Amino acid sequence: MRFPYIYPDPESRSLRAALAEDSGIESEYILAGCGADELIDLIMRCVLDPGDKIVDCPPTFTMYEFDAAVNAARVIKVSRKLDFSLDVEQIAEVVEQERPKCIFLTSPNNPDGSIINDETLLKILTLPVLVVLDEAYIEFSGIESRMSWVKKYENLIVLRTFSKRAGLAGIRVGYGAFPFSIIEYLWRAKQPYNVSVAAEISACAALTNPVYLENVKVALVLERERLFKLLKEVPFLNPYPSYSNFILCEVTSGMDAKKLKEDLAKMGIMIRHYNNKELSGYVRVSVGKPEHTDALMLCLKRLG
Repeated sequence: MRFPYIYPDPESRSLRAALAEDSGIESEYILAGCGADELIDLIMRCVLDPGDKIVDCPPTFTMYEFDAAVNAARVIKVSRKLDFSLDVEQIAEVVEQERPKCIFLTSPNNPDGSIINDETLLKILTLPVLVVLDEAYIEFSGIESRMSWVKKYENLIVLRTFSKRAGLAGIRVGYGAFPFSIIEYLWRAKQPYNVSVAAEISACAALTNPVYLENVKVALVLERERLFKLLKEVPFLNPYPSYSNFILCEVTSGMDAKKLKEDLAKMGIMIRHYNNKELSGYVRVSVGKPEHTDALMLCLKRLG
């Protein structure tokens, strides 16, 4: 970094140009942020007034509910179905009755790794509500990003991040594609130096090495499929197919999910357990290197 004493470019022009080349959508539609989390909050600050409503579809990423509280918004929850798919009919009913300003969707979803297909998304886009589609894990899904859709649908925002695709979670750099009718207000409201020099340089460097990014993605997807097959052989786990970099497992056969997490932690293996009612009987396993999978399976066999 040659000039660390120089303030960042308020418009992140180098990064947005690189993102335009990477995504195929013009830079005028792109806004960068200090992680996608900043953009979630920025959207709410620009779109919502205190007391306005948003729709959330749990179980999902908890930051939407957190930022709604910060912005004095009300959260209307439309729970997902048992297979974690969206309840489109219920969403449409809630939009009609409650008149929310926006709905936040994640594809692939966190924590189960399911995706929203085109048919479902198109149905939701016909509703009179702003749709914010979080594609934090899209690189691992095998489906194309919907960033270019914002040029056609005025009520669609698509968010992306470098945290997963490039392993830059600690650097904090995210971005989004926005319709012109919305992005002009975000430019007025965002902090001028929200993307640091280090973040912009790191993100641009990642984009200049697409072969590396592709190799990382391919290796992770291959290991995810291997891990899924091995988890299916564990008698007390029911893993769900995932399009992300983790696998959600229902803990069965009378075993306690929280205790499973604690027992594995004592053996040096860290997995995720959720305290909320919807997921209290589940654990989430992140996809790592082959040796990480091997270590996990060895410990699971000892517990079984």
